[in-house]
Amino acid sequence: MTMTPDQLRAACLEFNGAEELFPFGPETSVFKVGGKIFAISALDGEPLRVSLKCEPEIAVQLRAAYPAITGGWHLNKRHWNTVLLDGSVPDALVGEMIEDSYDLIVSRLPRRQQLALDWSGLSVHR
Repeated sequence: MTMTPDQLRAACLEFNGAEELFPFGPETSVFKVGGKIFAISALDGEPLRVSLKCEPEIAVQLRAAYPAITGGWHLNKRHWNTVLLDGSVPDALVGEMIEDSYDLIVSRLPRRQQLALDWSGLSVHR
């Protein structure tokens, strides 16, 4: 099964404080939390892709395991992966990658914002 644009949008917006903005034009959805980007996608793009923030060591592992995961397109390739949503990367893994990207951003926000977001990782990152 391949993730659809609507499913991708829903997966990105399911987190507290997540919002979809269009700072690069109407064709590019930018998903932010606390004013910081955690996902970017041209939801009308063919093929569908999403760029996600990732821990550098994990980014390299994912790229080695899945040909559909490459260094972030037009982004810092050390910290960003671009995932081709062609069905070769399981949707569950894409969902985990979206959550990890969100968590990376929120973990760097001030504690006040983390509390306001009711962030589940707060107890882990104390």
